[in-house]
This record gives sequence, C-alpha cells and structure tokens, in this order.
Amino acid sequence: MPHPLESADGLLAELRRRGQARGGPLALSLAPERGVGIAEPTGGQWAVATPAPAAVVARLEQEFRPRWVWWSQQTPIELTRAGVRVATCWDLVAVHRLIFGGWDSDPALIWAALHDLDPASTPGTGQLDLFGDAGDEGDDPEEPVRPDEHLRPEWSGGGWARSPARLARWAQTALRASELQRQRLAAAPAAGDVLATARSESAAELLCAELTVDGLPIDLARAEQIIASFAGPRPRDAAEAGLLRERRDSAVLRLLPNPDGIDLRNPAQVRLMLARVGIDVPDTRSWRLERFLGAHPVVEALLAWRKAERITTTFGYDWLARNVGSDARLRGAWSGSDGAAGRMTAQAGLHNMPADLRPAVAATTGQIFVRADLGQIEPRVLAAVSGDRALAKATQDDDLYAPVASRLGVDRPVAKVAVLAAMYGQTSGAAGQALRGLESAYPVAMRYLREAYDAGRAGRAVRTYGGRLVRMWPTPPDLDPDQERAAVASRGRYARNAVIQGAAAELFKAWAVTVRARGLPWQAQVVLCLHDELLVQAPAEHGPAVRGLLTDCLQEAAARWAPDDSVRFVADVSVIGRWSEAKD
Repeated sequence: MPHPLESADGLLAELRRRGQARGGPLALSLAPERGVGIAEPTGGQWAVATPAPAAVVARLEQEFRPRWVWWSQQTPIELTRAGVRVATCWDLVAVHRLIFGGWDSDPALIWAALHDLDPASTPGTGQLDLFGDAGDEGDDPEEPVRPDEHLRPEWSGGGWARSPARLARWAQTALRASELQRQRLAAAPAAGDVLATARSESAAELLCAELTVDGLPIDLARAEQIIASFAGPRPRDAAEAGLLRERRDSAVLRLLPNPDGIDLRNPAQVRLMLARVGIDVPDTRSWRLERFLGAHPVVEALLAWRKAERITTTFGYDWLARNVGSDARLRGAWSGSDGAAGRMTAQAGLHNMPADLRPAVAATTGQIFVRADLGQIEPRVLAAVSGDRALAKATQDDDLYAPVASRLGVDRPVAKVAVLAAMYGQTSGAAGQALRGLESAYPVAMRYLREAYDAGRAGRAVRTYGGRLVRMWPTPPDLDPDQERAAVASRGRYARNAVIQGAAAELFKAWAVTVRARGLPWQAQVVLCLHDELLVQAPAEHGPAVRGLLTDCLQEAAARWAPDDSVRFVADVSVIGRWSEAKD
C-alpha cells in the first residue's frame, strides 16, 4: 500500500533506508499543485501531497540521479516548466512505439499490449464507470488494474491524479510496465542493442519535452520584415487582407491573355492556365514547373506567387501571433517519433519553416548558435547496418560518393543518384544502369536493402537496426492487377527506405541526447533538431568549445550505436549568429 509522507525529507529518508542506488530506477507520477507519487523496484510506494511536486523531484534528482520511469512526455514537460531538469529516464510511450510500432500509445494500450490483450477489448470510460460497471463488481476502484487485467479506464483517463495515494499506485503501475517492456526488449530480434535504443529513445522524448517548453529563439522584428516582403504590410482588417490577396494574384494573372476564371489555388485551373500558354504538365508541383523556367514569364511568376502564398497563409502574421511568445521564442509540440520509422517531429512549423524565414532564427543577445549537419548520413548508415566492408571503406572519405564513383567507373553525380536510388527505389534511366554496378561492387549492402524490400512486398513488418518495429499495411481489396502490383511495390520501397531512415534517426537521436548531456558545463542548449541537423545555443565565449563538443559527441554516439568502428560518420559544424548563415 502507498505510504503518505509529509515532505521530501521523509521520502529521501525512506529511499536511503531501502538502499536506493544512484542511477537506479524510480517511477514517478506528478500532478501539478497536488503532489507526487514515487515507486521503487523492491515494492516501496510513497506519496507526498505538496503544491510544488517538482521541488520534490529536484531533491531526489540531486541525491540519486535515478532513471525516472514515467507514462508520457507530459511529466518532463511539467518538470521543465517548473525549472527542473533531470538526466535520464525511461519513457513508456517511447519504448512502446519502439517495441510495437505505430503511434497509438496511451496508457491503456501500452498496458494491453504488454499483457497480450486485444486492443479492441480495451474498456472505455462511460457513465456506468462513475459507479463501477458489471465487470468491476466486488473489485476495488482504488486499484488501477481491473480483474480482466486491463487498466481501469477511469484511472488511465486521468483519475490517477485524484489523490496522493493514487499517484503512488500509478507510479507503481508504470514501474511494472517498464519491467514488462524490458522483458520484451530482451526477446526482440534486433541486430543492434535494443536496450540502448530504448534508453536513447526515452532521452529523446525528454529532450523533446525541453524543446516544447523552451522554444526556438526568434528575432521578431526580422520575422515581420520577411513576412512583409512576401505578404505586404500587416492587414488592418479582412477587407485589406482581401486587397493584398488580389494584388498577389494579379502579379501572375496579368501575364495571361485571358485570365478570367482562373483560381491560382485550384491545381486543375492552374494546369488549364499553363496549357493556354503551351505548357502541358501532368501536375503542378514546383519541381516540375521549375523545368519550364524561361518558357513563359507566367512560370516564374507562379513559383514566386506560391512562395508568397505559403508564407502569407501558413507562416504569416497569424503564425507569429499564435506561436511566438512574449519572450520571442517559437514554440510547438515535439515528439521523438513520427510513428513510422522513428524520426523526430515538431508542430508550429518548426520542421517545415521556409528557408526564407531562417534569417529570423537568431541567437539571443550574448549567445551564439552552433549548427551541425550530418554528412551523407543514410549511405553511411547503410554501410554500418548492412556490414558491407567495401561500402564502409568508402565512408572513410569526406565525400563518400567520390570513392563509390571511382569503384563504379562513373561520374560522381551518377554514383550519388545510384546510391540514393538503391535506398529510395528509383530504377530507371542512369540510376537503373548504375544500380547494376552497385550490385556487384557492394553486394552485402544491396542484399540488405533487397531483403527489406522483399519483406515489405510480402506485407511483413521490418525492424530497424536499433530494434524499432515498422509495420506494413495490407493490400487494399478490389484492385486490378496493375494497381495491386503498384501497391505491393510501393510497400516494398517503403520498407527498404524505412530500415535506413529509421536507423539514421536512431543515430541522430543518440547524438542529440549526448550533446544535451555533455553540453551542461558550457551551458549549451539544443534548440532545434531538424532531420539530420542540430542547432545548439550557447554563450558566445563557449562557441569554439561547443563546436568541438558536437563533433566529439557524434563520435561517442556512433561508437555506442554502430556495430564496430569501420564506418566513419562526419558532420559539418559551424558557429553562427543566425540560422541562415549556415552553409548548405
């Protein structure tokens, strides 16, 4: 049973008495302004009712530096908001997505998966749950687990925070879930160290919590200048916004002999517009239109209009007002996994901000950015996870594609296209010809990709090097033979790319969380993680030290993640004041 305590001092004394080891697991549930629940592996459960639960966590962090176990990222978000930073954790959501794949990960589903219960049988909260339903007769509603082994929906829906005693029981339930996850990981058929991946993925969620709370520094005046250059001045009302919209449209439409009836926001009408000037395209994607630059002035005007329209509607004045706080920080929710191959994701435009807005991302006064971008990461990852020694030898070069080109007897651009085509699935033209050369030059790597492709085609799930399950989807019914072949091939290409992109994401996150941990002495703070790019802010006087730190942390992370030291990983690192100053 949970033991109520009056203060952090009493909790510290209890943990010392039980011999809590520094770095050992402690499960935590926290309700702001209510209290904190703690559970430890030998069965101890305690609750402290307090309006400042984060302060209790801070005391335990200082004393024991435990590996905190919690149900979701919301707990470190609350800690970060209270000014408390912890070192390590075990995030049940992050580990669940690693083991079982996909995105869905609420406590009820996590618990059901670990107990091999049908997710469809997970009980929902209804009116009868307020009084106990038929399945709960004779059962204690203060127990989080029902007789049928499901979590009680009233608890998993937030009822765990209703009392200090419940906080302690919820922490104990989290600890039990983490133990079951460890058992699953021990049996997982992963090539790499899946336990290390679980820890890294958990740390990535911890970093995401801090990114969510801290935000990205923004020069608001510069941001408004950039938006004004595309969208015009901030409109005073809807009527003025409409006039500015018409003015943007007219810059394109006036180049046509007969612009009546053309809506630039309708792709079908844009195709009709282009056909009128002799440009026939199957779709209006920008990369396709760029091929027709110079064919007619309307193409250049249309591409410029699209950029202005995107900034106006998606990254305009309203975007700034919604997402940039009074402290000039751009904030959006972050996640350590996209639910597919495991890339980090962010909201509020943090992951798809137009390059034109990058000059507005500026280090705060007295600070600098250190920006690092992993070089040719996916082919280097392919060399590592496949164990292809010939391709690993090519990674010793700063430019991996140069030795590949030499081995294939082709120009560097052709070699690059061939390597990328092998991972992304292009088989026609120059890529198709060069792929045949790759088969003989790097057979081990190509076999690795082919096996993933075959698994995807067959509808079998694949696992990344670090152990993440990537699910496939069934072939839709009622397809004609051509459609079925296309659907099956598409699934194969997805699987082939997922095993590489997912492994690259694992390495990137291992690097990012290593920087987070090692950067403390230099007050270095990760402020952005964008695919293969890391942006760190630090005091200006620490710029050179942090620059070296990012390179050292990459080597440290790679040494832990990679199967051996045969593959060389590189990053382009620079000290800058604004994001736009980085070399691409």
